[in-house]
Amino acid sequence: MSEKNSSRPYLVSALGCRCPRCREGKLFKNPVTLRFKQNLEMHKQCTVCGQATELEVGFYYGTSYVSYALTVALSVATFVAWIVLIGISSEKDLFFWLGINALILFLLQPWLMRLSRSLWISWFVKHDPSWQEHKPEDFSERLNADQANNW
Repeated sequence: MSEKNSSRPYLVSALGCRCPRCREGKLFKNPVTLRFKQNLEMHKQCTVCGQATELEVGFYYGTSYVSYALTVALSVATFVAWIVLIGISSEKDLFFWLGINALILFLLQPWLMRLSRSLWISWFVKHDPSWQEHKPEDFSERLNADQANNW
């Protein structure tokens, strides 16, 4: 791959849902869609560098905290924007903002769930600028096929 792609910054890589190790391969099989199940289908390993995307059974449970933080931050941002642009002069305005905010969060939910997974894995898998020369870390001892999808 080209040097330009391998020097992709962390934030661009995480927002683009790219492999945290090589920052080139895509984490998800399908583009964002309204079909919930297809949104979270991930490759078993990076198609470019071979990094495993499931590090252990239940690895992505922690993404609920990341998703929560993202939705709170987005809600605060929309509230501040609402106050600055429109203002809140009555209780009715506050409830109107709540409805608009709920709609925004609902529409962005597929992307927010992907982003939280991308951020979560990027905190546990380090970027390796010379990934072509090194094999990815083996997490196979943490995986138990009998326990996968047991929830």
